Amino acid sequence: MYALRTILIKCHQASIVIVDTYMKVQIQKWGNSLALRIPRAFAVGTNVHQGSVVEISMDAGRIVVEPIEEPEYELDALLAGVTKRNVHSEVDFGGPVGKEVW
Repeated sequence: MYALRTILIKCHQASIVIVDTYMKVQIQKWGNSLALRIPRAFAVGTNVHQGSVVEISMDAGRIVVEPIEEPEYELDALLAGVTKRNVHSEVDFGGPVGKEVW
């Protein structure tokens, strides 16, 4: 069960509405570590899925977990960075050792 808490901030030109979602969960043991299950609503709302990389930190006695946005690469952009100075030479792995066809 989770709850939504709405905070309204007013300034001279506009109003800002902040929706704060919070939930009480229980820490579980996972091997020699402790684990926290992330509820589906939180995962969807923060675009976190199985295999996502997050940063965990401590701030004033609080545990803070923040998703790390993985950069998206485009082949053309990567190839544009290849120059005669940074291209590597061919690597010889030796002759065939099995049923490879060369």
